[in-house]
Amino acid sequence: MLFPEDRLQSKVEEMAEQINRDYAGKEILVVGILRGAFVFLADLVRKLKGPLIIDFVAVSSYGDDTASSGVVRFLKDLDESVAGRHVLLVEDIIDSGLTLKYLYKNLKARGPASLKVCTLLDKPSRRKVDFIPDYNGFTIPDYFVVGYGLDRGQRYRNLPSIYYFCTENH
Repeated sequence: MLFPEDRLQSKVEEMAEQINRDYAGKEILVVGILRGAFVFLADLVRKLKGPLIIDFVAVSSYGDDTASSGVVRFLKDLDESVAGRHVLLVEDIIDSGLTLKYLYKNLKARGPASLKVCTLLDKPSRRKVDFIPDYNGFTIPDYFVVGYGLDRGQRYRNLPSIYYFCTENH
């Protein structure tokens, strides 16, 4: 186990407090990146105090593998417009950064009033592009992790804690 459920909940509370301070008096368009971020996003938005709207995008660079392929595929676009809005992009984990940088640039081109990124986990040792999230829960070593929304081949998302996933490489 890497992070037990109680430690995750404490970190989500801490991150929500910072987001509440930063967005005080503003409505936020919270954009969850499917599928991995849905558990983290659900816990996070329940702790946000101001007005908000939730939407989702789906992009992929993993498929069923444990490493990013580097090829980003847009699977589902937003239903809401980001133009003129304060957008908080919520991700489960930043690995190579390729997927998030692609999505960030795509949303930025749509004219939001502001665009910030919130991630539960950051793995900077794997970064292939420069990208630093505005809100980061935990920095982790180069291990594949599952649980709390994170998966391996669409499995293990329902685990309440985060675990190292052992592969032949680790």
